[in-house]
Amino acid sequence: MTALFILKSGRVRIFRVAEDGKALTMAILEPGAVFGEMMLVGQRMYDNYAEAIEDAAICQLSVEEVERFLLSDPRIAIRISRLLGEQVARLEERLTDLALRPLAAQVASTLLKLGDASGPPRFGQARTIHLTHEQLAGLLGASREATSKIMGELTAKKAIRQGRGRILIQDRDILSKLARSSS
Repeated sequence: MTALFILKSGRVRIFRVAEDGKALTMAILEPGAVFGEMMLVGQRMYDNYAEAIEDAAICQLSVEEVERFLLSDPRIAIRISRLLGEQVARLEERLTDLALRPLAAQVASTLLKLGDASGPPRFGQARTIHLTHEQLAGLLGASREATSKIMGELTAKKAIRQGRGRILIQDRDILSKLARSSS
């Protein structure tokens, strides 16, 4: 099926299943993200799957609808171009992280990005990320054990606090310093 999806609310996980049955999370999408299979705008799912990881509202557009919208209002074409450009930049940054940075730096960087995407904290509360260690490990292409070890170290340093399926950022400075480290 050729369709373009726009995530209106909630979060969606894009993942790929390896031959051994292990799921590798390719991305966690936030509201406003565009995904799907539509060559017209350069979107491909390849062998990826999408699943809502919390209640989500998703708008589906066919090829004909996308063409009509792009031709009727250049602002829509510009918006989709920007979204796709941002997606390419995120993928390039992620590829660089995977190839060149230690896992602790990747974890810290990813937590900061996910925290920023979760919106501003309310009433002085910590930014909350709703993600399990398994999901975070999948997003980083790492083992759950290695990711959990680093999460334990971050908790001991009081950079984060953890609960069931959620991570609270307590000290952005510690995470920022670690995210910039290369050893």
